[in-house]
Amino acid sequence: MNDIGLKFNEAGLIPAVVQDSSSGKVLMLAYMNKESLDKTLETGFTWFYSRSRQELWNKGATSGNAQKVISISYDCDGDSLLLKVRQTGSACHTGEESCFYRYLDGEAEAQNIGTVLIKLYSRVEDRRSNPVEGSYTSYLFQKGSDKILKKLGEECAEIIIAAKNSSKSEAVYEIADMLYHLTVLMANEGIEYADIAEELKSRYK
Repeated sequence: MNDIGLKFNEAGLIPAVVQDSSSGKVLMLAYMNKESLDKTLETGFTWFYSRSRQELWNKGATSGNAQKVISISYDCDGDSLLLKVRQTGSACHTGEESCFYRYLDGEAEAQNIGTVLIKLYSRVEDRRSNPVEGSYTSYLFQKGSDKILKKLGEECAEIIIAAKNSSKSEAVYEIADMLYHLTVLMANEGIEYADIAEELKSRYK
């Protein structure tokens, strides 16, 4: 990789920041050497170098929380990498969505719609893969597409009624319900928010 000016440190490593391609959220920081970078480019999934174990490791190989690489860029000095990925499951070994979930200033995480929807999708997908008795989400998946579509149609009608009533609070509540049921439908059909983001980006003028 020296032909593009990457600068590995004295240990032959370069820091790699991993970011969710859909929400923009920073997921983790790890290190790569030339071999792990080559394997990442070759396979399309992230490979890193463990400084503690002194060996290569493939993210998600044991947990299933794999990272499909969307793009890899490097900074102006060539001494760090930015990987945009499509994350499956949690990025952090603690089960958190991101390794950066603690705050020095005590501030709660700023919630943006992208972060919230990605987290919602992850929870919905978990209920699909691991049904829980008494869970409404699991119930919808058990009933199948017809039930999910019926509920989505009902929520759309309720949004229209709320808007006609000029009730912001009611409309917000119904839109949230609609987005939840839409997320269930997407998971049922194997559609991710990253797919929607890519489609919307393709429409930019």
